[in-house]
Amino acid sequence: MKTETRHALKQDKFAKAAQGGVSWVTEHQSGVLRWVITGAVVIVVIVAALVMWNLRSSAAQSALGAALDTYSAPLNTPGAPAQSGSYNTAADRAKAANQQFVAVANQYGLTPEGSKAHYFAGVTYQELGQNGSAESELKQAAGSWDRNVANLAKLALAGLYHQTGRDAQAIDIYNELVKKPSTTVSAPVAQLDLADLYVAQGKQDQARALWAKIKDSDKDGMAGSLAAQKLTGKQQ
Repeated sequence: MKTETRHALKQDKFAKAAQGGVSWVTEHQSGVLRWVITGAVVIVVIVAALVMWNLRSSAAQSALGAALDTYSAPLNTPGAPAQSGSYNTAADRAKAANQQFVAVANQYGLTPEGSKAHYFAGVTYQELGQNGSAESELKQAAGSWDRNVANLAKLALAGLYHQTGRDAQAIDIYNELVKKPSTTVSAPVAQLDLADLYVAQGKQDQARALWAKIKDSDKDGMAGSLAAQKLTGKQQ
């Protein structure tokens, strides 16, 4: 077959295929149009959602940062002139920061910053002696998908339970943290707090057993060093 003939046949097949495609599009024009419009709408919605999420996340970060600035603000020195942005007492500072943390938690609760705000709201409520509100906020933070935040909240919650005479619940949390540690709360840290609880209960043998375990498992860490000191102190 000559080259010219083959070329002509290819062109003819292409033309027929193209015609067939055009015919199909023509017959299904309304369906194709709906599909195109739906796809475009979905893309616009996704882009808009991402933009809104970024804006909301940025606003949450700014609000949480402002609250943390308040929480770390300096205290006035008795007898010295008051400084701008400082507080007379730690309670005054905690109260001001707490109001900001609660506002961030309420407004941005579904963001990572919202979970952190719940944690700090719980901590500041506890500092102010409002244990019921503290427990509520810490439980919210303890349910965070971020284990680092969740474990910090659980550690504070265990301390609150011990403080309010619910040692059994506190022990359960400490043991949970030992099994599922995180960067913010390591197993030795949870064990140290658990050992302190045992000391408060008068269970010296159980505390010493934990300190020995921490000393062996965290030989080069701060927790291991603290455990060694406690063991030595108990031996003297």
